[in-house]
Amino acid sequence: MANYRINRINEEVQKELSTILREVKDPRVSCNFISITAVDVTPDLKFAKVYYSVVAPNHDMKDIAKGLRSATGFIRQRLAKGLNLRQTPELKFMYDSSAENGAYISKLLKSVEDSLKNSCEDGEDNE
Repeated sequence: MANYRINRINEEVQKELSTILREVKDPRVSCNFISITAVDVTPDLKFAKVYYSVVAPNHDMKDIAKGLRSATGFIRQRLAKGLNLRQTPELKFMYDSSAENGAYISKLLKSVEDSLKNSCEDGEDNE
């Protein structure tokens, strides 16, 4: 199977999963803003790793992971209806912490910038 086809399938699965997650009734999933960051489907279309991140100040990752695991059957069923593939891949949800890491790095850079501003302002006062 050509690489471009797998990339298109990954994108379509990601779009479809983003829509399906809004329909899940499990409060562990529906009460949190879960974003699908990437999908990696194997070339034989049997398995898919679904990378997700959560945008919420206070969230329990274990509960969200359990909610996604319990809703996997429903999500896979809806995915089969939404996509026209020979096989519907088995889904494995993987937490993606890149958004949190990016926010943390941004916060660190902001604090460094603020401390540099303060040290420059203090240096001007001394002259």
